[in-house]
Amino acid sequence: MRSSHPARPALRVLVATGVAALAALTVAVPSGVAASKVYDGPTPGVPCDKGSLPETTQGRVSLADVTSGRAAKGYTCNAREVGHFGVSGGFRVARYVDKAGHDCAYYDTTLLFPKDSLAQGVEGTGTYVLDMTDPAHPVHTDTLRTAAFQSPHESVRVNQKRGLIVADMGYPTANPGFVDVYDISADCRKPVLKSTTPLGVLGHESGFSPDGNTFYVSSLYAHTLAAVDLTDPSVPKILWATGDYSPHGMSVSDDGNRLYIAEDAFSGGFSGLTVLDVSQVQKRVLNPTVPIVSRLTWPHIGTPQNAMPFTQHGHPYLAEIDEFGSGDNIGAARIIDIADEKKPFVVSLMRLAVNQAAAQAGDEKNDPGASGRFQGYRGHYCEIPTRVDPTIVACSFIMSGLRVFNIEDVQHPQEVAYFNPPVTSVGTEQVKAGNFAMAAPAFVPERHEIWYSDGNNGFYAVRLTAAAKRATAAGRGSAVASGPRPAPAPHPAMPSSATLPTTGLSTTLPAAGLVLLAAAGLAVRRRRTT
Repeated sequence: MRSSHPARPALRVLVATGVAALAALTVAVPSGVAASKVYDGPTPGVPCDKGSLPETTQGRVSLADVTSGRAAKGYTCNAREVGHFGVSGGFRVARYVDKAGHDCAYYDTTLLFPKDSLAQGVEGTGTYVLDMTDPAHPVHTDTLRTAAFQSPHESVRVNQKRGLIVADMGYPTANPGFVDVYDISADCRKPVLKSTTPLGVLGHESGFSPDGNTFYVSSLYAHTLAAVDLTDPSVPKILWATGDYSPHGMSVSDDGNRLYIAEDAFSGGFSGLTVLDVSQVQKRVLNPTVPIVSRLTWPHIGTPQNAMPFTQHGHPYLAEIDEFGSGDNIGAARIIDIADEKKPFVVSLMRLAVNQAAAQAGDEKNDPGASGRFQGYRGHYCEIPTRVDPTIVACSFIMSGLRVFNIEDVQHPQEVAYFNPPVTSVGTEQVKAGNFAMAAPAFVPERHEIWYSDGNNGFYAVRLTAAAKRATAAGRGSAVASGPRPAPAPHPAMPSSATLPTTGLSTTLPAAGLVLLAAAGLAVRRRRTT
């Protein structure tokens, strides 16, 4: 039966002649899954050390605190500000140490370009490069101002192996997916532009294979997904494109053979985790076939944002976070077991007290910014410092600031630190209503630092204190402060690739065809059955 949701715009993929069009195949989407028996929060915390400025309620910046001036002091637990720069921030922060030992940070500076341009101050818009030799005094050394880095939305990525920083031209809906590539390997303080090409089709988010050779570009609401070959960063090539999904953020397995996509069912379709077999893309097979390995959804789903693979003592997992949502569907983070990649299941959640439905229904809704559709007490991005035995995951929870969870025991996460800077500007505009932490953080393990940005306050370098490190070391098997948690039960997984069709729109696309596509402003038409 054809979906009753409105039809989406058509995507015409131009092949070698520039005139042939391919229609996307229909993908069957099963409906519904049973509820899992994981503890749904709030995630317990640990004691804050002397010198902390703790919250009264986990994650909350109350109207009373704003009125009394308490919020102007900020909230900290087992974390301290080391350095700060700028007056605005965006969606991603990255770190790179070059061959000469220069230590650099990169962060996009607008939540919405060009709307937020006037809030940038004297440095102007673009993606900032900071010399972090002294983290207490970041030095602004460059600004990347090419189209993709002016409006990257959530796509800025650094590849550690190749020494490349890449972004696609993104927007909440979609922008022409121009992909800009800079080399930062020689001197990370002064990136060198290698190429600007329209090969991403349409842009919003991105993913980078660990080997640095394949850059994936997604467009959530226009439903495009493309793989771009960066083997020669000066001459990118498109490898594959599809219109079968609603792809948001994504990550790539260490071997490059799996793509972990967070999908959102905008105006119909599937929401949750989709695992794709991209081994033929990785092997550079002409016109590759990309089958679905599995799909997983979960109760109380928000807008799935990103999913990052890691192993704990050799056991494979994903750390996923939902953004936005409301009530029981508020954005929160989770850990997913992928040992059987055809039957993944959720093992635990990371939620704050302010994320609980009962809290949202109470006095909390009067807090400045709490009821904003795209702000409030919601999750947005998480990152892990390493894919092998990470002890922590750090997440941006918008008005609740930077939150740090111990994940050594994947079934029983604990919050071990948080940093929410002073609330100094609360006005009638949503964007000025308190803090706006949306960025994926970066890590400096040797100094126990986490770098992130706030949309209203700029870039921060935050250092975890000894108390956070002690809590992390003692985290495994610790007591559950909020009561007993049931043992996790596997979610029923979506059918594997054996019962789901492969992607229906897959071809090698010439640059000329994509230029025509971008100029025409065409999007995707997907057909799904239920």
